[in-house]
Amino acid sequence: MQISKLKEFRYGWPVVFSSAIGIGLGMSPLPIYTLGVFAVPLAQTFGWRMDQIMLAMPVFTLGALVMSPIIGLTADKAGVRKTIMVSQIAFGLTFMAFALTGGSLLLYFLLWGLLSVTGAGTLPMTWTRAVNNWFQKNRGLALGLALVGTGILGSLTKLWAGFLVGQFGWQMAYVGVGLLPIVVALPITWLFFRDTTDPKVAHKVAELKHEKRSTPAQPSPSEALGDLGGLSLGEAVKEWRFWLLGLCFILISFAVGGQIPNLEKLLSTKGFDTTTAIMLASYLGYAVVVGRLVGGYLLDRFWAPAVAAIMLSFPALGCYLFMQATMSYGMATLGVIILGLAAGVEYDFMAYLVTKYFGMKNYSAIYGALYSFFALGAGFGPYFFGLSFTQNGDYNTILGYSALAFLIGALPLVFLGKYRTFSAA
Repeated sequence: MQISKLKEFRYGWPVVFSSAIGIGLGMSPLPIYTLGVFAVPLAQTFGWRMDQIMLAMPVFTLGALVMSPIIGLTADKAGVRKTIMVSQIAFGLTFMAFALTGGSLLLYFLLWGLLSVTGAGTLPMTWTRAVNNWFQKNRGLALGLALVGTGILGSLTKLWAGFLVGQFGWQMAYVGVGLLPIVVALPITWLFFRDTTDPKVAHKVAELKHEKRSTPAQPSPSEALGDLGGLSLGEAVKEWRFWLLGLCFILISFAVGGQIPNLEKLLSTKGFDTTTAIMLASYLGYAVVVGRLVGGYLLDRFWAPAVAAIMLSFPALGCYLFMQATMSYGMATLGVIILGLAAGVEYDFMAYLVTKYFGMKNYSAIYGALYSFFALGAGFGPYFFGLSFTQNGDYNTILGYSALAFLIGALPLVFLGKYRTFSAA
């Protein structure tokens, strides 16, 4: 890649950096990546079954279904920066409140519902709006880098939660994880995260626009820096592409989201001890990083639906590996890596496809509406995985369904057609 093609990063790197930290310590990865770590001590302390613990995810999903479009509209109207910072504080405090459950399943579920409300502003739909506004030529790579935090920080917080549980107990572990969005992510957001509409970065936006005008290759009318051409939310939901994306991401998120919080338990059924299972599960985060970067690079160079169809159908092989009666350490590692690659490209593809087929006019609201489909699959997936284990003593049946979900959810993306061009608002 030529250095001249990376000029956007000279101006937009603060947004990419702060987004990577903020998304990585937000609602998208933290609850899901750490649920499997907390499930074991909760079951031991209160005698809760695995399917009861995983029932939290459908509750979490119902809140996300309601809040995602609302937060998307709020971000479009009030600005993403304010929306994010308020949510980071409320999300961190809610996460810490899990230390007070005291064995009450009702309170446990209520906190999961509240977590989806308070944390919705930290979802990728807010951060990626600013990333998309700063980047056009390298949008795919920028999105990949911005979303790379889910893999790195998700993996590290899984280890961090496991360490805190071992050293101080599960209650202090909830507090330690809940502090991360407030102590780490919030200051970085305040210092570095600015959308192109922020007056404090107006000079950078002007300089970047000037550089773009001076280059031979001009962006399309819908991709000029800061322009908001595209469809409204109402117009988008009337389009068949919206519903195709929604249905595809329900299936894909079910297959990916169902495995992640059950991964430690799944690996333990293959003969790995708790410490080894947590270590193996942590490899997922590193694979997510690779998936983000590779997926982002490919999006800028090839037709996105084809890239998505290939990368999101491949994890069916990982399901097959996990269904084997016995697993070596190497086979388990390969299965985790394949799953991580899929988890590493979901959000990137969704964000990128929204810009290419619906534009930026109501980006956050449309992304939020599509995220509701994603949350539906990811929310109910863990519960059905846990239920399958409770009924059968293993995960093989649900893994077989997941393999089909990957294929049926990924391959229809090739019918989206060519990219669309919108007049700037």
